[in-house]
Amino acid sequence: MDDIIIIAINPGSTSTKIAVFQNNSPIFLKTIKHSIEELEQFKSIYDQFNFRKQLVQKELDEADVNTSLVRAVVGRGGLMKPIKSGVYFVNDEMMQDLKNSPFGEHASNLGGLIAYDIAKALTNAKAYIVDPVVVDELQDIARISGHPLFQRKSVFHALNQKIVARNYAELINKKYDDLNLIVVHLGGGITVGAHKKGKVIDVNQGIDGEGPFSPERSGTLPIGDLIRVCFSGKYTEKQMMKMIVGEGGLVAYLGTNDAMEVEKRVLKGDEEAILIYSAMAYQVAKMIGAMCTVLKGKVDSILISGGIAYDKWFVNQIVQRISYIAPIHIYPGEDEMLALAMNALRVVKGEMKAKIYK
Repeated sequence: MDDIIIIAINPGSTSTKIAVFQNNSPIFLKTIKHSIEELEQFKSIYDQFNFRKQLVQKELDEADVNTSLVRAVVGRGGLMKPIKSGVYFVNDEMMQDLKNSPFGEHASNLGGLIAYDIAKALTNAKAYIVDPVVVDELQDIARISGHPLFQRKSVFHALNQKIVARNYAELINKKYDDLNLIVVHLGGGITVGAHKKGKVIDVNQGIDGEGPFSPERSGTLPIGDLIRVCFSGKYTEKQMMKMIVGEGGLVAYLGTNDAMEVEKRVLKGDEEAILIYSAMAYQVAKMIGAMCTVLKGKVDSILISGGIAYDKWFVNQIVQRISYIAPIHIYPGEDEMLALAMNALRVVKGEMKAKIYK
């Protein structure tokens, strides 16, 4: 088969990542950072579409990509209906859900939209998403919240957690479907998943209010106090949601969503930064312990990934509390761009079929 170029786009809460692959090899990689000041001018995630799309297009133009060879533009999946793991065409129904956000707002909603907009201008390319954040494999017992009005949902870093788990399994010459793993993603959001024999049977809904706090999310808060603040008359619903997602976590405590900046403050002996950063690690360790109980203590390995996994000080705070559970393996950064591109390449080559979102 002739050379195939795949463009991958991954909008995150604090960055937009772009990769161009020629067959199996990356030929262009770029991470565009977004500051709080840049993003706070937009009222909604969808309002960021033109801003982010133009930045992506500018980088692709400057990279001088041979557009005649582009066969797929693949974006990170967003908040949509719960669906099975796999590759999906970006169709009209999906775009409506990503634009209107009936299932919630997240930067990943822009992945499929930007991919579609770029692909439609190319002659031979189609737009896809892969393993969106709404991949749902929860066991039924994990869906019970404590009140029938509320159901726990599967919303997590499915793309990265799945590729990290599968790569680890391949590394030790075992099948992902034969292992029990706890996989941790440490990024703008933090999720911890219990992977039992190839399925994520429980995971914290890290998008808007469950689990550890993160660089910009408040995580699980004292529920009574939260309700009282909601009805205090001081805040609108939008302001409350912003407090939970976007202006919570490290942003609320330390005024920044940049974990590297916090790390520098910690290493300089900033006592406030040390306390807050330690607390974030403490909460991650607690969630790992919870997922250990989900797997009934039968854990083959704990895999820690994401951008913050580069921070040895932070990771060590976690490891000190969980080392008794199972062997720990650290995978700094993430393989999301490779996962996006290689899954799209398999579809282009006819090795797997893309699914229809409906």
